[in-house]
Amino acid sequence: MRIITANLNGIRSATQKGFFDWFKRQKADVLCLQETRCQRAQLADKAYFPSGFHAHFHDAEAKGYSGVAVYSRREPDALIDKLGWAPFDREGRYLEARFGNLSVVSLYLPSGSSSQQRQAFKFEVMGWLGERLLQWQASGRQIVLCGDWNIAHKAIDLKNWRSNQKNSGFLPEERAWLDHVFDEQGWVDAHRTLKPEVAEYTWWSNRANAWANDVGWRIDYHVVTPSLKSALAAARVYREKKFSDHAPLTVDYDL
Repeated sequence: MRIITANLNGIRSATQKGFFDWFKRQKADVLCLQETRCQRAQLADKAYFPSGFHAHFHDAEAKGYSGVAVYSRREPDALIDKLGWAPFDREGRYLEARFGNLSVVSLYLPSGSSSQQRQAFKFEVMGWLGERLLQWQASGRQIVLCGDWNIAHKAIDLKNWRSNQKNSGFLPEERAWLDHVFDEQGWVDAHRTLKPEVAEYTWWSNRANAWANDVGWRIDYHVVTPSLKSALAAARVYREKKFSDHAPLTVDYDL
């Protein structure tokens, strides 16, 4: 099974840059998108709906903001787009597609870089989501949490780690939370498991030629339940063409 995650920073903009032309060649089974930044009703053109895929969206209440989507060859048995906490749910940050005992989730965690208030909300989400992660582990389901987590975990996960230790996305509290998720709760970082020593990034600032110079951050993940660790087969970041400030992350699973 091939699953791709991509933060498009606007599905309409990325489509104009050829994202879905690229996607059609990838032989993927599931595609998880974040930051669609539109309402589903605004997507009338067939370019947004590749043949052979079922497309489902969870839009933010605020137009032009956030939003996630899941495309799949197989129609999901069930879809879940709300977790029961309104401040999170209304921002369009979660969409779970269930296929038997497998859940594939498009998850978009908030950034805290714009203000102290948003950083405080990010910390609140992290604390609340930590409890959810425990519940999901205990459910017995196989789960793939795809998406933009807006946190780089280790020094290997961003180019300029020394100068970013006081910046949102690499704060000690954020990294410690990921330590807890991976080391204590037992969730598995698919990319780092498959490429333990590779410095490979998924997001680049639009400043100072960061993309051209590969001065990036790895903040997009496939985070999976321990039962899927043995199924991890390959991971790759696509950088040949730029669709947004993020690059698509593909992981193959022997399922």
